[in-house]
Amino acid sequence: MYQINYSNPSHIHFIGIGGISMSGLAAVLLDRGFDVSGSDSKRSPLTDLLAQKGARIIIGQSASNIEPDTDAVVYTAAVHEDNPEFAAAKAAGIPMLTRAEMLGQMMDHYSDAAAVAGTHGKTTTTSMLSNILLASDMDPTISVGGILPSIGGNIRVGGSEHFVTEACEYTNSFLQFHPQVGIILNIDADHLDFFKDLDDIRHSFRLFAEGIRSGGTLIIPASLPDLEGFTEGLAADIVTFGIGEGDYAAEEITMDDNACASFTLFVRGEKAGRFTLRVPGRHNVLNAAAAIAAADIMGASRKAEAEGLSSFTGAERRFEYKGRRDGITVIDDYAHHPTEIKATLAAAREIPHGTIWCAFQPHTFTRTKMLFNDFAEALTGADHVVLTDIYAARETDTLGVSSSQLAERIRELGTPADYFPNFSEAEAYLRKSCVNGDLLITMGAGNIFTVGEDFLKD
Repeated sequence: MYQINYSNPSHIHFIGIGGISMSGLAAVLLDRGFDVSGSDSKRSPLTDLLAQKGARIIIGQSASNIEPDTDAVVYTAAVHEDNPEFAAAKAAGIPMLTRAEMLGQMMDHYSDAAAVAGTHGKTTTTSMLSNILLASDMDPTISVGGILPSIGGNIRVGGSEHFVTEACEYTNSFLQFHPQVGIILNIDADHLDFFKDLDDIRHSFRLFAEGIRSGGTLIIPASLPDLEGFTEGLAADIVTFGIGEGDYAAEEITMDDNACASFTLFVRGEKAGRFTLRVPGRHNVLNAAAAIAAADIMGASRKAEAEGLSSFTGAERRFEYKGRRDGITVIDDYAHHPTEIKATLAAAREIPHGTIWCAFQPHTFTRTKMLFNDFAEALTGADHVVLTDIYAARETDTLGVSSSQLAERIRELGTPADYFPNFSEAEAYLRKSCVNGDLLITMGAGNIFTVGEDFLKD
């Protein structure tokens, strides 16, 4: 396999360079003096930014985009062997790496690397930890799966040995990572188009933990089922966190009118200080406790931890305030799993509101089919649910499941729910139905956020 060498920059081509993660990797390599080229289906602010940094961007994909001097090709899980660039590179014998393999190799160049894993909360916790390291003037390199306002994007190229990234479990991508500090936020059933069941997922997270470097640390919830069995035999040091439990225990939690928490942190029984968050929900107290634990290991100060958390207002699409129209508040959130939906709607309950409207776009037929009843139950946390068609993403087979069926199940559980086949009909219904004082949350990993944005327009 090709091995990246920062001391010997080469020509790397990215298939799908405009993706949030791929663009970040390309930006780091450009800063290191690599010759970067890449293709994507359409132009975007991310591709424009890469072009300004010196990348050669091609809109559209063809075999001719694979130049003879290409040293390696990076591709994502969405790219298959019938892709013309993939096929051309393979035929030419050019080394090929997945996005995760490239990120893992880049991580190996940093002595103090942290990887944030978990079924939920990765982007928020990565962003929290990043904000803390920035407040500590530790000059980290950051790769986050969302837009982080404090760095003006999804990537920051630093000059120190500190590196922070998300670690996604889908297709076992995170098994390519060997961090000094590994964080597991939670383990739930998800991505069941790849994993067989929850036990299979736990097995992969265990392998991730086994990949932590010698002398490194695993940060893990004190409440994880069978924690002792999960961590038995690991070479890494174990640090636990939780609400009222664990080595890093958040206690004395209070909530303000925006559902943002303040809490006292106890580290191994000793009071470490009081912290205030500007992102809503009790689930973010857990994310913050994990971020503080990692920041302690990486050398941040308590003052910087408090400043970094209090200045963090959230990553894009994470309970993001979009605006207000006729007294109706519009929030957007990336939640696309029942556990995330419950947490988001619980946070919404803490905010002064009239009716809570949730416009939800399910993400993938597999997830909707496998967790159908869980989705229905979670969505009853809203007062009224509006469903749009399932966002297929990488899938083509509907598996016999639909948003209309989900709406029917939610109604059976006692919560009003309506299905609309397109966004324009959903938006028209919401404009007619929402009244002064109501809270509208657009929710999902697809493009449902456009409903809220159009709702706010005149």
